[in-house]
Amino acid sequence: MSAASPSILVIRRRYLGDIVLLGSVFKNLRLHWPAAHLAALVEPAYAPVLALNPDVDATLTLPRRLGEWPAFLRQLRRTRFTHVLDFDNTEKTAAIARLSSAPFRLVLTHGFPVKLRACYTHHIEDPAAEHETRPITDYYLRALPVAGVPVVTREIQLTPRAEDLAAMRALVGAAGPVLLVHPGTRSASRRWPAERFAAVCDHAQDRLGAQAVLVGGPGEHAVIAEILRHARTHILTLTEPLSLPRLAALAQLSRVLLCHDSGPMHVAAAVGTPVVALYGSQNATLFRPVGDRHTLLQPPIPCVACVSPGQCIPGDSYRNHCVQNIPVDRVLPPVERALRG
Repeated sequence: MSAASPSILVIRRRYLGDIVLLGSVFKNLRLHWPAAHLAALVEPAYAPVLALNPDVDATLTLPRRLGEWPAFLRQLRRTRFTHVLDFDNTEKTAAIARLSSAPFRLVLTHGFPVKLRACYTHHIEDPAAEHETRPITDYYLRALPVAGVPVVTREIQLTPRAEDLAAMRALVGAAGPVLLVHPGTRSASRRWPAERFAAVCDHAQDRLGAQAVLVGGPGEHAVIAEILRHARTHILTLTEPLSLPRLAALAQLSRVLLCHDSGPMHVAAAVGTPVVALYGSQNATLFRPVGDRHTLLQPPIPCVACVSPGQCIPGDSYRNHCVQNIPVDRVLPPVERALRG
């Protein structure tokens, strides 16, 4: 590889939102080195979303079985990476960085000591006091100047495939604007009440001529069923979990996504769809969606009217019910604005 066309491996094993938010890293790498070979290393479940990023040339998946490692390591060495950017900081990813034999190997860390420091040529530590005060995309972009790459954009772009757009358009078949609703979240404590989701869907369909569409991932059938029990209008429900490319297509066809702080929130933002996101006590600055068309709703923090005294654990956003302090009448105005276009 020449200096004008390096081969770069970006490591971030999971999760969906974290991987989507790496889009600005790839965009700046592509702008600086148009002829570069840009690859990502992720867990297999997240590989499909990277196929929608126009700046990613290849995706490597982390082996799940011992017998898959020899072929993976042969591919790693055969590609002859010149740069490795590791955003995971684990023993396994450190070993992968070293085994790549790339001359430039950087690890970015915050809050934890670097693992296997000898595996890297460069290390950046983000001070804890600063890490919580800016978006995670700014944290990722700290790696680029060390590699000689200027930061000229924070753009993140996913481009749904034509066949997925056609399939989702046929499935939804809505004459009016689509309100996409994803009620899932990694922690049940962060979940907005089902009856409030139902109230927003009913309002959008009764008053605004919209089509509400409920989507969920594996294990979220019960959440969706509870919303349907409270709804007065018929809500279109996709009973089977969508693939990530089809979720991106459906998000692009929708006028707005109502959701929690989640991976699908970042997918929607990356395809250009406005988001109305419901936050509890978690840091709404760190993982905010990229762009200025989004509305983030959060109750006063620290909490002034605890809804679950004795159950909430101060300081643990995964065990606080603060999101329940967001009333329906705060959610309706931004949803209405987005649906009216």
